[in-house]
Amino acid sequence: MTAEATGVRLTCDGPVATVTLCRPDVLNAQTPAMWRAMSDFSRDLPGDVRVVVVRGEGRAFSAGLDLAVAGASGPGSFAELATLSEQECAERIAEFQAGFTWLHRPDVISVAAVQGHAIGAGFQLALACDLRVLSADAKLSMAEVTLGLVPDLAGTKRLVELVGYARALEICATGRRLDAAEADRIGLATLVVPPAELDGAVRDLTAGLLSGARDAVVEIKALLAGAAGRSHADQQRAEREAQTRRLRDLAGTGE
Repeated sequence: MTAEATGVRLTCDGPVATVTLCRPDVLNAQTPAMWRAMSDFSRDLPGDVRVVVVRGEGRAFSAGLDLAVAGASGPGSFAELATLSEQECAERIAEFQAGFTWLHRPDVISVAAVQGHAIGAGFQLALACDLRVLSADAKLSMAEVTLGLVPDLAGTKRLVELVGYARALEICATGRRLDAAEADRIGLATLVVPPAELDGAVRDLTAGLLSGARDAVVEIKALLAGAAGRSHADQQRAEREAQTRRLRDLAGTGE
């Protein structure tokens, strides 16, 4: 399907792929069609892509769920989901989550370029990325609670990992908005820049990510991504094993 039909497009320029939410007239509000398209992007990604940048057209990253779709009675609406069995509903939500979780892929580093509002599903999309560059005008909110819902697009674990349980609970249970300065202070932002410098900052970060050897960066991401679930001894063993692979590869004796 076309970007006009789904509201999101994928473009590739060598090792950099860009996912662009392209519904600026509704502040890039998200729909199930967008999530399915984003899930498909993982299969469409060329093998030489190393960095995926996620951004929104216009003045907002994403204002969250498109309530005109979710509140109607058609496919993907709250009304339709409520008629499904528990298993069917869970399976449908798992399909939606896949539009976000592919950004965790071990072979790429994902970067969210966030300007304006990143609300609900928009906040969770930014959280799905490994790194977040925020414009100083960014406003973040996990607003699902205001609809009587929970965050269900794979954002809760990432939020706890970044800010801790107590702060994550406060953010999700109140649905309040965080500005870029607070996001930076509590560890949600990799970088905060003036609005006019957002594109340049993302380009500079991307260039830095591409400057290292791909296989070394993949090993580093795996080491860091798994560190929280390992003991010190297990992490040290993982470091030894990764370094052994790198040394053998550099010497030409690897598999």
